[in-house]
Order: sequence, then C-alpha cells, then structure tokens
Amino acid sequence: MSAKTILLHTALFLATVFTVALQGLGFVGRTAVSLEFWPLMQDGLVFALLLLAFLGTHEFGHYFAAVRHGVKVTLPYFIPVPFLLIGTLGAVIRIQEPVYSSRKLFDIGIAGPVAGFVVSVLLLLIGFATLPGPEHIHQFAGHEDVKAHVDATGTWPEAPVPSPDGETLILGGTLLYNAIASFFPDAPPMWEMYHFPWLFAGWLGLFFTALNLMPVGQLDGGHILYGLLGFKRHRVVARIFFTGIVLLAGVGVVPFLHELLADWDSAFATLSWGIWAVASFALLSKAFRQDWKQVVPAWLIAFGGAFALVYTVVGFNPAGGYLMWGVWAAFILFGSGIEHPPALVEEPLTRGRRILGWASVAVFVLCISPSPISILF
Repeated sequence: MSAKTILLHTALFLATVFTVALQGLGFVGRTAVSLEFWPLMQDGLVFALLLLAFLGTHEFGHYFAAVRHGVKVTLPYFIPVPFLLIGTLGAVIRIQEPVYSSRKLFDIGIAGPVAGFVVSVLLLLIGFATLPGPEHIHQFAGHEDVKAHVDATGTWPEAPVPSPDGETLILGGTLLYNAIASFFPDAPPMWEMYHFPWLFAGWLGLFFTALNLMPVGQLDGGHILYGLLGFKRHRVVARIFFTGIVLLAGVGVVPFLHELLADWDSAFATLSWGIWAVASFALLSKAFRQDWKQVVPAWLIAFGGAFALVYTVVGFNPAGGYLMWGVWAAFILFGSGIEHPPALVEEPLTRGRRILGWASVAVFVLCISPSPISILF
C-alpha cells in the first residue's frame, strides 16, 4: 500500500473528525458553561471520536473479513460532509474484484454490522453507567421550561416541552435502546438524549446498523439474507420489505407535499395524495420490473396503508420522522437495488453462520425505529 494511499485515507478520517466535531457542538456543546472555542470543541471531539469508533469498527469488520477470504479491498474511505446533520455520510470500503461465492459474500456482509453493533452497545452501556442526573441540562443554553421542571421535581418532564427558541429534536426509540434505558431511572428522554455524547453516538450506531441490515439488494442485510434463503426466497422477502418502506415513505412524503403545495392543494390533500399515488406506483413498478401481478397489490398495500396510518394513527404531521423513508426508498431502488444478484458459486452456510445470520435479523428488529428523527415546533 503506497504512502499516497495511506495519506488520502488518513486525511479523509481527520477531515471527518473535524466536520463531525463541528456539527456535534450543536448537540453536545455545553454552551451554558463556556463560550470559548476549545472547551466547546472538546465536547464536539468526544462525540466525533465515539461516532467514528462505531463507523470505523463497522467498516474494518468488512475489511478484515474480505482480507481473510483473500478478496482485494481498500481501506475505509470516511466521508466528511460539513453541513449534514452529523457531519458525515459514514464510511465505505471498495471491493476491487468480484466476489463469486455466496458464503464469502455472507461473511463480508455480516462482519461489519456485528462489529459495529458490539461497539454501539458498549457505548450505550458506558454512557448509561456514567450518566449524570437531570441537572446536567443546566449546562446547555435554552431549555428553560425543562430546567424549571428539573429544579422543581428533580426528574425529566414526561412529555416533550416545545422550545420557544426553535424546534425540539425528538429521536425515535428502539426496542433495544428502550430496554437498556429502562434500567436507569435518570435516563434522559428521547428529546434531550442527544445532549449526552455516549448515548447519542450509541443510538446512531444502532440505527445505522439497522439501516445496513435491511434485507435488500447489496446492503449488508441483503448479503446476509441471500446466504440464508437463496435467490428466489430472498427476492420475495426483499419485495415485501420494500413495499413496507414505500408505505412508511408515504406517511412522511404526503404531509410534506401538502405543506409545500399549500396554495394549490385542498384541505384533504387531494393533490398531494395524487402525486404520491403516481410516484409510489412508479417506484414499485421499477422495483418489481413491471411484474404487474405483484406491482398492483403491492401498490394498493403501500398506498392504502400510508393513507390509513396518516388518518388513524400517526396524524398529518409534515415534521414527523417518516420523511426520510422516501429518500431511503429512492436510495435502495437506485443504489443498492431490491433483489440480490445470484452468486456464481452457491455454498451452503455452516450451522454457526446460520445462527449468526438469524441473530443479525433479530438485531435489525431490535435496532430499527419507524420514526427515527422528528421535530416538535
């Protein structure tokens, strides 16, 4: 490996540390304590190093699995994005030759999520074990109503308190995060948790692990489920799963369109629903390769399910946490694909691999949130 290559990967890593640290100041920077740059930057650096510990471990899991199988692969490329919410798009490795064996694909695919999941759980356990009391909120600017409640009761409020200074960010709970938090009476609510860098980095690790474990296309979960089920059964599961993603996308996209098109839309959002009907049908048509016997029922389920959820359970909320599924549906369709391409060499998985594979499916269920990030105005 040349010095130029090592320098490039190191520079990208350091740049990502910097951009994540800067963005992290908005979450974990104790602005009520000090306005000096370096004390603030230290808070951001703690968050950056914790998050990159997860990202790096995930990608190096893939890297070492590929090396073990003799597959030519690059070191991780970290991706700094200065103005993104958390300052990065993550990290990727590039496999530089075809992988023909289904077992090798399984091993390389599962190594990253398993390694990253372990780190995420450790971050959460350390974060909760060292958790300060609710009075920690006094170190942050704003949150006056929350601070008053903490002073009066010594506990966090039971419901989100709208901020008079702007929006309140609410992170979605997951089965695993909620289970761990239930053992700690001072666990912060999901609308204040992002002020705690160990918890926030751990939650992000769980969520990114779940995104990678989605059982579609070239995502890690696609490789894993393909190895477990084979091509035909994986295709059925992937299509059902993608229909569910399009359903959730409608719950977020239609309220967003209605707010965007308020001057032209009816009170019942007729125009917005009409646009989404066409867009969702087009997504499913492309995803299912114009197999109309599957496209039509999938579209009826996705569109009808979104309509039912909006008006009976979720509500018509353009700031809800479902909008990202529209973006993710497009990414899956045009990025990873829906169906896993057949491997040239099909190798049955060993018993240990099968156990680990189904355990990763359980991890996906434990770590996913249908409404990951919402905003309370």
